[in-house]
Amino acid sequence: MSTALGGRQGTPAEAAELFPRVIGRERGEQPGPTLICAGSLHGNEPAGFEALCRVFDTLRQRRPRLSGELIGFTGNRSALALGRRYVDRDLNRLWMPELVKALRARRELHHFAAEHTEITELLHEVDRTIESARGRIYVVDLHTTSGDSPPFATIADTLQNRAFAFQFGIPIVLGLEEHLDGTFLGYIEDLTHVTVGFEGGRHEDRVSVDNLEACVWLALATTGVLAAPSLMPQVQRARERLREASAGVPSVLEVRHRHVVVPGEDFHMDPGFASFQPVMEGQLLGYDRSGAVRAPDTGRLLMPRYQAQGDDGFFVMRTVRPFWLAVSAALRHVKADALAHWLPGVRRDPKRPEVLMVDKRTARWYALEMFHLLGYRRQRLEGDLLVVSRRREPH
Repeated sequence: MSTALGGRQGTPAEAAELFPRVIGRERGEQPGPTLICAGSLHGNEPAGFEALCRVFDTLRQRRPRLSGELIGFTGNRSALALGRRYVDRDLNRLWMPELVKALRARRELHHFAAEHTEITELLHEVDRTIESARGRIYVVDLHTTSGDSPPFATIADTLQNRAFAFQFGIPIVLGLEEHLDGTFLGYIEDLTHVTVGFEGGRHEDRVSVDNLEACVWLALATTGVLAAPSLMPQVQRARERLREASAGVPSVLEVRHRHVVVPGEDFHMDPGFASFQPVMEGQLLGYDRSGAVRAPDTGRLLMPRYQAQGDDGFFVMRTVRPFWLAVSAALRHVKADALAHWLPGVRRDPKRPEVLMVDKRTARWYALEMFHLLGYRRQRLEGDLLVVSRRREPH
């Protein structure tokens, strides 16, 4: 099932024919892990769809022994047919509990979007796959960016997600979940499965397809779904490709700032920026209706926006030293978070044990850094309270 990248247009029926919801499903005779791969949740990112098509084509030709199951889904088929990020609303920002519940109950929505059909169909397929799983469930989400970028991984900061992501030998970005709500992987993480998001490179770059295909081959080998990975030359080539593509980039970084694009601001990124490029505080990055937009801090740039749709202008990251990852892991292994509510200005939500309520006036000197070490990366403000929560470790 091969396809070509490029501009497209078509009706929903044509989109369904060109881009099947289930790209492929390969189930081994022996029980084992289930690896779910989603491609092209954004319609201007066809590389994920094509990478999965390539993998399934090879599996059908070679027929290697599998333990467990691999299944590949197409994300936003309607937007893919149009070559747009989305039709009405960003599919990768819609996975909120209230909306998912309403769609499951088939309640009538006040403002229907084409993406509501997409998410309903995806929910059905994901539910069916999880129910039939015969082992641990891993979920991989394949993306590309509008600017130049080496391949990298994004994870919710659990120890098991870290262990999975480190197997790929590409940079790992922490902290995106602090800034983005309603993502597909966020929904899956709340179900406590192991997840990783992959960014393969620039949307239009053919190399991005190669990078994402490499990620899928390594995911098959790492999870154990591919029972004899040493017999598949694609696996060794995948390791070499990703290692070369990300050479010279720090191994772990965390997002410290997100520049949000507000409708009507007319934000334009200056040309020539790329992900992981160093930037200095105050450096000119672009313009909007208010004037110059400058880097708020010194660090490395992530996903500069060179596309019409989407509200992420750019992110700024800083490098994370391996020492702090080790400290973080040690604190979690001894369950130090059980004592977090004894810190001054901190109390645990009585109804949600994974949520802490932090009085910023009392705890501001240690709050964010301490809670990051313990895995509390999701945050929101409620008056003088900083509400922080973390993902539960997968099963």
